[in-house]
This record gives sequence, C-alpha cells and structure tokens, in this order.
Amino acid sequence: MQQGMRNYLVVTGGYWAFTVTDGAIRMLVVLYFHLLGYSPFEVAMLFLFYEFFGIVTNLVGGWLGARIGLNLTMNIGMGMQVIALSALTVPDAWLSVPYVMIAQALSGIAKDLNKMSAKASVKTMVGDGGDSKLFKWVAVLTGSKNALKGAGFFVGAALLEWLGFRYALAILAGLLFFVLLLTAYLLPSGVGKMKSKPRFTQVFSKIPAINWLSAARFFLFGSRDVWFVVGLPVFLYEVLNWSFTEVGSFLALWVIGYGFVQASAPRLMRRSHHGRGPGAGAARFWVFILALFPAGIAIALQQGWPADIVLIAGLILFGVAFAINSAIHSYLILAYSDADKVAMSVGFYYMANAGGRLAGTVLSGWAYQTQGLAGCLWWSSAFLLAATVLSFKLPAERGIVSS
Repeated sequence: MQQGMRNYLVVTGGYWAFTVTDGAIRMLVVLYFHLLGYSPFEVAMLFLFYEFFGIVTNLVGGWLGARIGLNLTMNIGMGMQVIALSALTVPDAWLSVPYVMIAQALSGIAKDLNKMSAKASVKTMVGDGGDSKLFKWVAVLTGSKNALKGAGFFVGAALLEWLGFRYALAILAGLLFFVLLLTAYLLPSGVGKMKSKPRFTQVFSKIPAINWLSAARFFLFGSRDVWFVVGLPVFLYEVLNWSFTEVGSFLALWVIGYGFVQASAPRLMRRSHHGRGPGAGAARFWVFILALFPAGIAIALQQGWPADIVLIAGLILFGVAFAINSAIHSYLILAYSDADKVAMSVGFYYMANAGGRLAGTVLSGWAYQTQGLAGCLWWSSAFLLAATVLSFKLPAERGIVSS
C-alpha cells in the first residue's frame, strides 16, 4: 500500500506539471494571436485539431498503454508536449494557421495520452481500498488537475507579459522536460500493462455500462464546450466590453474553482452514497440538475436581466454541478472497468469525451454566429438532457466489473 501511495503521488505530480503547461500554452496562444490581429473565432479554430486528435489518441492510447504500460505512455505524452511547446518558439513568419494547428494537434495528443495514463493508473494503485477510496483518489487527481489548469492560464499570461511569447514557451518546455526525467526514474515499469498483448479491436468495449457511460460523457462535455469555447469569451469581450485580460482571468478563476469542487466531491456527497462510490442514480440526478442551469441562464438573458450578473451567478452554479457530474463519471469508468483492461476502457471513454469536446467546439462557433449566446445555452441544455436519458441505461450496482 505504501508503494501504491508513492506511485500515486509521482503520477499526480507529473500530471500536475503537465496540466500547468497545458493551461499556459492555451492562454499564450489565445493572447499572442489576439495581439497578432486574429479574431476570437479564428483563435478558437486554432484549437480544432487539438480536440480532433484527442478522439484518435484516446482510442489508440488505451490500447498502447495496455501493451507497453501506462507509465511509458504518460512519459511519451510529456515528451510530445515538450516538442509542441518548442515548435511554437519559431519566428512570427513561420506561425501560419496550419503550422499552429499542427503544433496544437501535437499538444492535444500529448494531453490525452497523459490524462488517460494518469487516470487509468489510479485503478492499479488503489489496491483493496474499496469503491469509496477509489472515488476519493480519482476525484482528488481530477479536481486538482482542473484547478492547476486554471492556474496555468495565469502562468501563461504572466510569462507572456514578463518574458515574451518565445521565452515563456522555452521555460515551460525546459521545466516539463525535467519532470519527464524525474517521473521516468521514479515510476516502476509496466504499470497497467496487460499480461497478454491485446488486439486493437479490443479497444471497443464489450461492457454495456462502459458504452452507455461513454455516450453520456460525450454529451456532458459537449454541453460545456458548446458555449464555453467561442460563445462565452466572445460575448464577454464584444458585448460586455470586458478586456481580454479580464476574460482570461475570469475563466481561469472559474476553472480553478471547478477543480476544487471536483476534488471535494467525495466529501460533498458522503451522505448520499453512504461511504461507497456513487452509482447510476447519482449520475442521472446530477446531470438532470445540471441541465436546468444553462436553460435558466438563457431564459434570464432573453428576459433582459443584467447579463454580467446572470452569467457570473449562473457560471458558479453550473460549475459546481458540472464538477460533481464529472467526478461521478470519472469514478464510474474505473468502477466499471476490469483492472487488467482499465487502460483500454479509460481510453475508449475519453475518446467519447474528446468527441463531445470537438462537437461542442464546432457547434459553439456556428450556434453563436447564428443564434447568439442564448442559442448556445439552449444547445447545452439539450445535450445535458440527452446525457440524462442515456444515464438511465447505467446499471444500478456500484463498483461492478472491478477486480
């Protein structure tokens, strides 16, 4: 157990370091390319490949992790992020849209390899601690990651102001390379590696619970990005006349708060699941509650209520409910997965997550352009109702299929 806790801390530390660079590179690209004259929508489209390649990465990454070990796929992800950061240090003349999209694609692949590896590793490290402990560990890992991604927004903006675009990227690449060497030395080899070499066709789950949960996850994360990626920042910037720094800082604080709530989800829900991991009923209840918030915000905006107050209050409520939903899902995918096949199950699940983010990203631009922010919010609520319906297919038992 002591060895499991040590490995968990090493994995968490590596995941934290990677996440700070992931948030920082996003803010660096957003701010710097805004300074170069790109519109907010054009800046958002720079991240299209980042989301698209997450689908492929999670599908292939889970299979690869099961074959070569999760520690190795995690370090491959870190190495690719170092390359992506370094690739953007070239002169401005090289920074064409296709070039930046390719660099962002590399960063997206790196992010999903690292995320899949870190979260799947938790299943192998919990040991006999039970469902409640698994829920706690994965919630802390995921919640702290999201809080640090928000912190990464601040880091990226501060480094850009203090050192400039290229020096900021170089420092981030150097620090992450050091963490890569450290985790490669400290982690044992073969974490999460299956005893038999799985065929690629095995990445498609045959466990109905995993398939239904993955489908619900698609709509859960699509519901967030359908108004977060383009609609919300453009609305704050163009309609409410917030400065770009105010927009970035506000979204950073939201992500940090969201992360803290997610990490605290086991304590917040302790009475509702009586010391065990949450089940399908909790997943259905919380996603339905979440669906009410974007609909409520849309109605308030359409009724002419003060937009800044409505959005700030609505985002806080949405963030709390979304964080609890995400924590429940992150626990259930591990509870439903067989320990020997956890890498492939988590990879398949996060493929659906990436698919939802891609759909939300594309739909966000179209919906905002044609229907405004209220239209984006109604799409968000519709996605969440779809996730609610799909959640009725989840089995009632807690922690099934875990071994």
